[in-house]
Amino acid sequence: MKLNYKKYGKGKPFVILHGLFGSSDNWHTHGKRLADYYSVYLLDQRNHGDSDWSNEFNYDLMAEDLHEFVQQHNLEEIILMGHSMGGKTAMRFAQLYPDMVEKLIVVDMGVKEYPISHDGIIDGLKSLDLDKITSRSEANKQLESTIKVGAIRQFLLKNLNREDQNSFSWKINLPVLEEKLPEIVKALPNIETMLDVLFISGGQSDYVLAEDHQSIRNIFPLAEFYCIESAGHWIHAEAPEEFMEQVLKFALL
Repeated sequence: MKLNYKKYGKGKPFVILHGLFGSSDNWHTHGKRLADYYSVYLLDQRNHGDSDWSNEFNYDLMAEDLHEFVQQHNLEEIILMGHSMGGKTAMRFAQLYPDMVEKLIVVDMGVKEYPISHDGIIDGLKSLDLDKITSRSEANKQLESTIKVGAIRQFLLKNLNREDQNSFSWKINLPVLEEKLPEIVKALPNIETMLDVLFISGGQSDYVLAEDHQSIRNIFPLAEFYCIESAGHWIHAEAPEEFMEQVLKFALL
């Protein structure tokens, strides 16, 4: 599958994968920072951003999408970083193609199965009548009753694409994401993978807890852990300086 991407900088390849409902745009600022040291590739995963849509959606397929991208661009020994869903895609890719990965950075995502918790967000997005919305501010107002946190609404509304002066469409493939939520929350296969891996978690998030470290090390025995206590799930947005400091410290070693 053809993936949309942005590229910054020159040097060793550093590939970044966004999370569910996200896009490469979410990583623009960090991509520019990393471009001082690397060739940075910000990808839109399938059914997100400006990449192609498909009725099929699971981690094996997304890992194969990435494999195809890496081969097409002749990338070798990549540093691979993924947030949330993108983190699990990155881990699956590393399991399938360990020789293609020099280092792996996983941002607030574990290897376990998670409960489905995004159905409320999907219901909220589905409630928007895109034929009647004339502005993002109007869409934001309509979402206030179902999605209470303003920052989350703004993040989600980046997926609105203005078709013309009076109509919008979704960049994300909302029906497929809704149908495939059980795939998105699945556990990673229990396949030991010997790679240098850094897991960065948020202290205000419950995605990666101290009790999860052993199950992670069962798959990634060389795993290192760093928790940014002040941050929630969107660590890179909530604590950008401390986050970037840890990424560079690990990547440049």
